[in-house]
Amino acid sequence: MDPATDPALLTALMEAAADAVIISDNGGRILRANPATSRLFGYAEGALIGQRVNVLMPEALAELHDSFMAHHLETGEQRIIGTGRNVEGKRQDGTVFPVHLSVGRADIDGQVVFIGILHDLTERHIADEVLARSQRLDAVGQLTGGIAHDFNNLLTVIIGNLELLQMRGVNDRQRDLIHDALASAELGADLTSRLLVFARKGNLKPVQVDLREQCQDALALLRRTIGARYAIRTDFASKVSKVMIDPVQLQSALINLALNARDAMPDGGEFLISVGDVIIDDDYMAQETDIVPGEYVRLFISDDGAGMTLEAQRRAFEPFFTTKADRGGTGLGLAMVYGFVRQSGGHITLYSELGHGTSFGLYFPAIRETNVSREDMRVSAPAAMPRGSAQVVLVVEDNPRVRKLSIERIRDLGYRTLEAANGDDAYRLLQSGVHVDILFSDLVMPGKLNGYDLAAKVRSTFPDVGLLLTSGYASDVVTSKLGGSTEYDVLHKPYRQSELAERLQALL
Repeated sequence: MDPATDPALLTALMEAAADAVIISDNGGRILRANPATSRLFGYAEGALIGQRVNVLMPEALAELHDSFMAHHLETGEQRIIGTGRNVEGKRQDGTVFPVHLSVGRADIDGQVVFIGILHDLTERHIADEVLARSQRLDAVGQLTGGIAHDFNNLLTVIIGNLELLQMRGVNDRQRDLIHDALASAELGADLTSRLLVFARKGNLKPVQVDLREQCQDALALLRRTIGARYAIRTDFASKVSKVMIDPVQLQSALINLALNARDAMPDGGEFLISVGDVIIDDDYMAQETDIVPGEYVRLFISDDGAGMTLEAQRRAFEPFFTTKADRGGTGLGLAMVYGFVRQSGGHITLYSELGHGTSFGLYFPAIRETNVSREDMRVSAPAAMPRGSAQVVLVVEDNPRVRKLSIERIRDLGYRTLEAANGDDAYRLLQSGVHVDILFSDLVMPGKLNGYDLAAKVRSTFPDVGLLLTSGYASDVVTSKLGGSTEYDVLHKPYRQSELAERLQALL
């Protein structure tokens, strides 16, 4: 048989395609849909056959689709045929996500059919958002650096002239005026020096240090500063690589972060500082943290305070942005921390949930000792990741971006997925009778059921379902608030794909 007309070849092409491929008739009814379509839109294989393609579109686009097709069939105008464009798709659970759609037409035995190819743009949108945020901060940094440099020159002239006046003999009234002017000018000089740190043009003096020792030195000062109402816990790995940083700037960064944590807990609370080596060597973790793959030492600072709004998280590192203007906040503390970490060749991440606290991750490039091999650091990374065989994982996460990324990661490991935006929805889904092998849930979520509550109800009602929880905090600083227990396995964000693969396989 001619391979060009062999139906088996078409079937093979459809099944091998990584993107969704849909064939529909001129009435919009789906004739064929490849397995990638079912995975992308969350349907069981074969469930879409006979349905109209409108079911895969948000309501606004679905209403327009029929008129587009009717116009094309009547006039032959190829307004959307033979071209690609970015639109939105709708999954079976109602969630909307970005896709690139290409539509083609074919005439087979006098019958018009349309072929649609859809590529998921979720991951690209996440990367674009991370890049845009980084570029915005870089642009602000360049502008800030130039302004701060010019102001330093002006302040140098002002301070110099005031000191000359002071030395030439003045009366008491003039001396007081000059003293006040000098104090204000020096405050301005201090301000510009902090802006230069944000702009990554500060005068750093890096030396090789152990982050654990530096944190211990800072803790001695912090315990005297923040007061007895605040508990500080530490979680230091027994073996940590050295890093090349400015110890003075690190101490300043730690104090800034600790004071922010204190302000977020006006009635007292707890924050935790942890230090350990981490290897970023897979695309998912690099995407999640916006960090170049490599070996790092990670310093986590987490609190169980008020948390931050999404707007505050988005602008947290911008100079002069503050949520504490009424309490004397300058908006330069986090900007300085950001600039110091970036100038040290590292990166900083932020994770926060309103009402449940905030966690900052500071990543510094590790200095590998000559007697420590890369293989020694890879003890937890197997040569080949264990894969699933179409078992069903229910992903429960209230952050839509994180949920989409988690689903992508789990599907890449050979599992099928269901999703829910909170614990209440997840439990209702389980009660509806759907088959689930593993529950993979965030700890902190809106609604009646947090991650621990959901896990407890699932363990009681559906004992055959495996349980894996995940958290963006350095450790379980929110455990007491959530009524948690050490009996549940918790995978801490950000995590490597190999860690996720091992934890899921262990549950099976």
